[in-house]
Amino acid sequence: MKIVKRDGHIVDYDPEKIRIAIGKANNEVKGKEKASKDEIEEIIKYIEELNKKRILVEDIQDIIEEKLMEFDKYQLAKKYITYRYTRELVRKANTTDQTIKELIEGENEYWNNENSNKNAELVTTQRDYLAGITSTDITRRFLLPEEIVKAHDEGIIHFHDADYFAQNALHNCELINLDDMLQNGTVINGVMIEKPHRFITAATIATQIILAVTSSSYGGATVSLTHLAPFVRDSYNKYYQKYKDRNLKEEDCKKFAMQDTKKEVADGVQTFNYQVNSMTNTNGQAPFLSVNMYLGETDEYKEELAMIIEEFLKQRIIGFKNRKGVYITPAFPKLLYVLEEDNIHEDSKYWYLTELAAKCTAKRMVPDYISEKMMKQLKINENGVGDCYPCMGCRSFLTPDRTMSLGNIAKAKNYVQGKGKYYGRFNQGVVTINLPDVALSSKKDMKEFWKIFDERLDLCHKALQIRHKRLSNVTSDVAPILWQDGALARLAPGESIHELLHHGYSTISLGYAGLYECVKYMTGHSHTDKGEGEKFGLEVMQHLNDMAKKWKEEEDIDYSVYGTPIESTTYKFAKCLRDRFGIIKGITDRNYITNSYHVPVFEEIDAFSKLKLESEFQKLSPGGAISYIETPNLQDNLDVIIEVIKFIYDNIMYAELNTKSDYCQKCGYTGEILVDDNLEWYCPNCGNRDHNTLNVARRTCGYIGTNFWNKGRTQEIKERVLHIDNKVAK
Repeated sequence: MKIVKRDGHIVDYDPEKIRIAIGKANNEVKGKEKASKDEIEEIIKYIEELNKKRILVEDIQDIIEEKLMEFDKYQLAKKYITYRYTRELVRKANTTDQTIKELIEGENEYWNNENSNKNAELVTTQRDYLAGITSTDITRRFLLPEEIVKAHDEGIIHFHDADYFAQNALHNCELINLDDMLQNGTVINGVMIEKPHRFITAATIATQIILAVTSSSYGGATVSLTHLAPFVRDSYNKYYQKYKDRNLKEEDCKKFAMQDTKKEVADGVQTFNYQVNSMTNTNGQAPFLSVNMYLGETDEYKEELAMIIEEFLKQRIIGFKNRKGVYITPAFPKLLYVLEEDNIHEDSKYWYLTELAAKCTAKRMVPDYISEKMMKQLKINENGVGDCYPCMGCRSFLTPDRTMSLGNIAKAKNYVQGKGKYYGRFNQGVVTINLPDVALSSKKDMKEFWKIFDERLDLCHKALQIRHKRLSNVTSDVAPILWQDGALARLAPGESIHELLHHGYSTISLGYAGLYECVKYMTGHSHTDKGEGEKFGLEVMQHLNDMAKKWKEEEDIDYSVYGTPIESTTYKFAKCLRDRFGIIKGITDRNYITNSYHVPVFEEIDAFSKLKLESEFQKLSPGGAISYIETPNLQDNLDVIIEVIKFIYDNIMYAELNTKSDYCQKCGYTGEILVDDNLEWYCPNCGNRDHNTLNVARRTCGYIGTNFWNKGRTQEIKERVLHIDNKVAK
């Protein structure tokens, strides 16, 4: 028998705890009011003979009170009730001490593996987690209704980022309006930063902006290299004028100016990369940053942009040095490479950049690829024009701009009337529904499935409304870098951000997880079967979108369906499903559930079939989606990467290739660090199992993780099958 505690945790039934509780109440009464050992054992026997698989701790306590009164032990029952009430007060008075103690002593499994890009041993990370534990406690006790907390604890839904929710000023992720801030100036920590006049200065200022913005929010941020391109020309003009002033020939002036400019671009990109990876923001980690590479964003500065993109790719191929001085794969910044007519064909002007991107992917797992062609078919703004723009962080896409008719509500200084606006927009937060739990709760009754589905979506909606209302009272003063100085808006001091939460300027995300397990349980088929399973899977996805559309129309809040990158939650959901429904083969018998709409990691399928199939589901995940294929080491087989890239351009909006590039500091092995049957990482060359001397990089839900994972995610990584075979590919 399992006991469901008040916080949702499941523990084994232990009759000794009943004996102790009644015994403590027994000590408070005299004579006949005391319960005998036989009476206590009779109560225990009664509870056990109920033959419940799971029972709430509150129900056990109710039974104890009722049985004591049946034995005419009214005073004892009263003392037991008082004891129970006192214990409840103690629990409500402070629920954080033990968690904090475990965190500091390194004994808390959840916080040790909560984020694969955070090291819980570091003081900077612990400071963030200490605040997070307190925030979570406040959120649970004061800010969320009991039904939401209960649903979250039981793994029915997941209320994301409760560790930041106590502060009403924090939002999830954003596209930083770097162009406005660099061209028109900004303010950081009260210091005015004017427009730079050289590339290397602009690159350095950009990193300071990134640090300030990501310290005022959580989740992912994205900047575009297009916004740095004008400053390359400024640098070139300075060098050109220097040589002109020396009366050099025109040809030499241009040649030497270009040489100096390329050197400055290389130095500026290196500075950018060093800054981004060496800085720690208030979240206790390097900024969770993505960098967009989209030639189509500019006509005037396309050559300068190509120069920056080339340098970013070259430096990423080299990698960053670890403590041993060995080049390894860094986690950030995540690189986003947009495929377009100018770079997708061998005779395209910028084909050389795509070849360089393929080489970078083979070595360092980035860039990820966005198809301009497919995105413009899916992202249609209110003027009927298809737009192409980057995701915020690992996969979170804004919905197409529908604020054009409202004018410049963010008061950005670089606003262009009638053109879709994406930089400066943001996401308010995420709540995720556990789809397998909906299915299992229905017991394969389709009518019951849709009924429970709507009930759970209603819970998600209530939780999302709470998120929205929490931000509604925020004024621009709480984070001037965001709301007053250009990152997201140029509002006046004291002005409310309320309007930016409506009209489609920002999004709020209805996440989902475990589509595969949901479909498999209800139909007996995978959603990859091109038949009954796929049909039902698409119906589930469509229903999510229909509900989001309904809420959006009723409230003028941009609800958007989001394929959640559940990292630690994949393990939590799996454990909750097992506790609630037992072990069901193929459904609950793993330590993880499948992310979003993905083909399950253990299912054999070739790369092109996987991308094509998932493209149909990606269309129904407009607020966030990414697909991937798992590959062997393809550094000597770039042709196959090129073929995959071309396939992405014609078939799917956003996808990535997962390769392996690990390093063992003890023996110098470079290759793939493996996972054994006990889910422990080890070097196949020397057997090293020390996480501190293993450099492992794996794709985790769209971004690269480098600090290891919980058991659920580790098992998922271990069970990933290759979608393309090196031998066959050649």
